[in-house]
Amino acid sequence: MPKVSVIIPVYNVEKYLRECLDSVVNQTLKDIEIICVDDGSTDSSLEILK
Repeated sequence: MPKVSVIIPVYNVEKYLRECLDSVVNQTLKDIEIICVDDGSTDSSLEILK
């Protein structure tokens, strides 16, 4: 069970999403889970998440 959960709301943020995810993944704490919630983005945010 992870110690920290990071919830990232996603809606048409393709421009910033990779940087956001890289930032979370590269934290010193490694025992985390990342939950991304896409609310029907019309840009390529969902493809980036996949």
